[in-house]
Amino acid sequence: MSDIGGPARETHWLDESQQRSWRALVLGSTLLMDRLDDDLRRRHDLSLAEYEILVRLSENGGQLRMAQLAAALAHSRSRVTHTIKRMERADLVERYSSPEDGRGVVARLTDRGMLLLENSAPTHVNGVRDHLVDLVDADDFAALGRVMNAVTDHLIAGHPEMEIRQPAHD
Repeated sequence: MSDIGGPARETHWLDESQQRSWRALVLGSTLLMDRLDDDLRRRHDLSLAEYEILVRLSENGGQLRMAQLAAALAHSRSRVTHTIKRMERADLVERYSSPEDGRGVVARLTDRGMLLLENSAPTHVNGVRDHLVDLVDADDFAALGRVMNAVTDHLIAGHPEMEIRQPAHD
């Protein structure tokens, strides 16, 4: 018998310690993202997804093709399009046809979007520090980064166009 999408393989169940770590990751990351989202919504009327779009645009000269933006966020194109439409109505971003080929659509950060990013960034960074970075030893945080980079490397191995991480600076 095979699973949908692939051949059957023997299941190597998680041991008790692995199960505890896995569940801690799922619960902790869910609670962290919810808190960061709540803080941005309450203080700036901005969702975490919208904040991430503003960040990605600002890091890329203020604009990105919609397909690149979706890949950078690891979200579906339809989800990003829906969010961008909402952000357009709030004058945080604007969209236009790509001047290179006329077929692609580019999202561009507006002045109002940049101002909101500048005002909301301290809330987000302080939340990340308060609820993650400053709670753990620096070596543990570095290990977490290595673990998540290994996961990312594995999951995007067949899709190099999804690589959006900035190269490490020495």
